[in-house]
Amino acid sequence: IFGSARLKPDTPLYKEVYDLAFQLAMRNADIVTGGGPGLMDAANKGAKDGGKKSRSIGLSIELPYETDANSHLDVKRNHKRFSSRLDEFMRISHAVVVTPGGIGTLLEMFYTWQLLQVKHIKSRPILLLGGDGMWNELLDWIKKWPLNMELMSPEDMSHITICKSIEDVIHNLDPKIRAFREKASQDPKKPL
Repeated sequence: IFGSARLKPDTPLYKEVYDLAFQLAMRNADIVTGGGPGLMDAANKGAKDGGKKSRSIGLSIELPYETDANSHLDVKRNHKRFSSRLDEFMRISHAVVVTPGGIGTLLEMFYTWQLLQVKHIKSRPILLLGGDGMWNELLDWIKKWPLNMELMSPEDMSHITICKSIEDVIHNLDPKIRAFREKASQDPKKPL
């Protein structure tokens, strides 16, 4: 789950991201974030509160204004550079949920999208949640300019799904979570 480090616990988006992570953890899905404050904190807290079989994972980055990871992590890995952190996100994730955020969140979304475009990673959904039209306007711009100018392919748009609610995200991920668990249960070497 990618999202802003700046949003506070008293905001509706914080609560929404907490609820999403809680529901995913209840389905035994691990939650991976940047391990920082804001919406990352919400997701990791939701993961910890939601299930004993899921893990709350934080891939923190050394920044002058984010001095420590949030306190809701089972697994913490620190990175000095965004590039290694982004690669680790891709290595351990099977789906990406992007919630509102700034440049860092957009970088994470576009990095995932670009790797899918050039088939450098296995297929996975990129689900955009929240923002009251923020994602629609961004995708409208992408369709109007890069897509219309044939700087990208229409197929590239198939990697992105806008979700209007937590229920939409769960609806998209439930079959993937079940399939992952089924496949993992058949491989005795792979931990669940």
